[in-house]
Amino acid sequence: MSPVLIAGVIIVNLALVAYSVAIITEQRKKTVNGFVLTFLTAGVILDITATVCMIIGSSNSFITFHGLIGYLALAVMVIDAVLLWKLWLIKKAASPVSKNLHLYSRYAYAWWVIAYITGALIVALG
Repeated sequence: MSPVLIAGVIIVNLALVAYSVAIITEQRKKTVNGFVLTFLTAGVILDITATVCMIIGSSNSFITFHGLIGYLALAVMVIDAVLLWKLWLIKKAASPVSKNLHLYSRYAYAWWVIAYITGALIVALG
């Protein structure tokens, strides 16, 4: 496995930790605050970095089944981050999350975890 691909695997694991801390906190408290936004933003940055590393380090085309799942998962997490940041910026303080956004965050995270698991299975079985 190429060093760039190994870096991508390590970074995506860090993204999993950051996303998990952010979304689990938001889901339990039903609010968005600086803590949630810090970890969610870190997760997005780490996820983008990991995606770039995996594209560069892979010998496959960047358009694969797992790639498409992953790009969509990254997109829904970026949308979630934008929506939560938008909510927070209105009050610049901890704000309750609407039921719809709360549900969207849960499904976005679940989709991202599915993409993560498919990638892990590809590595484990490959």
